[in-house]
Amino acid sequence: MHIHILGICGTFMGSLALLAKQLGHRVSGSDANVYPPMSTQLETLGIELSEGYLAAHLQPAPDLVIIGNAMSRGNPAVEYVLNEGLPYVSGPQWLAQHVLQGKWVLGVSGTHGKTTTSAMLAWILHYAKMDPGYLIGGVTQNFSQSANLGSTPFFVVEADEYDSAFFDKRSKFIHYAPRTAIVNNLEFDHADIFADLEAIETQFHHMVRTVPGNGLIISPWQDSNVEAMLARGCWSPRQVFGVNIPAQDIQQQTSAGAVVWSADVEEASGQRFIVRKHEPEQREKDVKQGSVAWEMTGLHNVNNGVAAIAAAHHVGVDVATACAALSEFKGVKRRLEHLGTVHGVEVYDDFAHHPTAIATTLAGMRARMTNDGATGQLIAVIEPRSNTMKLGVHQEQLSAACQEADQVIWFKPEDSGLDFSALLAATASNSAASYAFATVADIIQYLVRVSSPGDRIVIMSNGGFGGIHQQLLQALEQ
Repeated sequence: MHIHILGICGTFMGSLALLAKQLGHRVSGSDANVYPPMSTQLETLGIELSEGYLAAHLQPAPDLVIIGNAMSRGNPAVEYVLNEGLPYVSGPQWLAQHVLQGKWVLGVSGTHGKTTTSAMLAWILHYAKMDPGYLIGGVTQNFSQSANLGSTPFFVVEADEYDSAFFDKRSKFIHYAPRTAIVNNLEFDHADIFADLEAIETQFHHMVRTVPGNGLIISPWQDSNVEAMLARGCWSPRQVFGVNIPAQDIQQQTSAGAVVWSADVEEASGQRFIVRKHEPEQREKDVKQGSVAWEMTGLHNVNNGVAAIAAAHHVGVDVATACAALSEFKGVKRRLEHLGTVHGVEVYDDFAHHPTAIATTLAGMRARMTNDGATGQLIAVIEPRSNTMKLGVHQEQLSAACQEADQVIWFKPEDSGLDFSALLAATASNSAASYAFATVADIIQYLVRVSSPGDRIVIMSNGGFGGIHQQLLQALEQ
């Protein structure tokens, strides 16, 4: 079968292409911008890529067109598919019907941490020699590619709440029917498709309704939004996870019949921690535990790790093995990824799309700098690129999210709905300095002028940010 994918260079759609290729299909695809790292991954596997959305890319007609959720009516390729009556389907529906049928699906959902937690979970199962299938919305450092069919019933999927396609406005994860479901957290995001937090909670609860009674829901300790969502109804066993949970709270939870996964952090940076599983009526000496020492930074990643351990345990991985696996976890590209050090200035790339993500990443880096005895500045360079940010929804939260930084540099696009004058004033009240620039070149020029050995520059965007990363490294070198 010949499958053509519209929007193939997105992380999800590109991963579908890999799976379709592994199933023996001929796969081609098109995208507005054919760009790495996904384009490189696809071309290596012999997948045909075309730039743009031309009707000619669909001639001769493929047997099936998978349409990405970035496509909309008016797109030339979409209009051609509809006018010619070509068979088409959304990515999540194709995945559910052709890959996930008969699988034990481990779905990782939440506003934050889905990609990293999915990568952790897939790596734990791989380390435990369970050869899982997986689809991760990013390029993980532990695997050579972002998706794989695997050879066992277990399949790890990043369960995204974003919509499935222009013709299917349900969240992607509604299609997946996970048996093991992680709900990492829940906040308002995606203001372009959700009217409010309640609308997002409704979609998450639709997913909860698909988890079988003999499945498992793994949810965070003290997340009021998750609790409100689950209060609508929960028909599956539930386990709770968290970091530095007070002993009395653990006792209260286990007395009520809950299983609690706790992580006790040995360093503020989160680079060393002990994991314990607390069960009802369990003697203290029987508590299962393990320890993790890794290169990941931040308490949010400790939370991600504990959730992954709990999910892996549900399919038979013991705690010690899971912890040993995480100690060898190398992270995901664009999640506080170290790009290079030039003349003592360290440059990082982070896929920040929400104030909470910005805050947790900067807090983790600050703790790491303290742990390392670093004396330089922490400089955050932020492109408010997500649809929610551009609509100005997070105006009030953005300045507080940057309080761990010494300097905050904002990219100010012409089409932003943010009030940058107010944002600069509010950010300056929390940080030592705050500036906004209209071009990437101006940002780079400023950073080259003010950075010094020992500084750490964290570039935060959920897009390519005009190629600022390599341009900055080159400019610092010169």
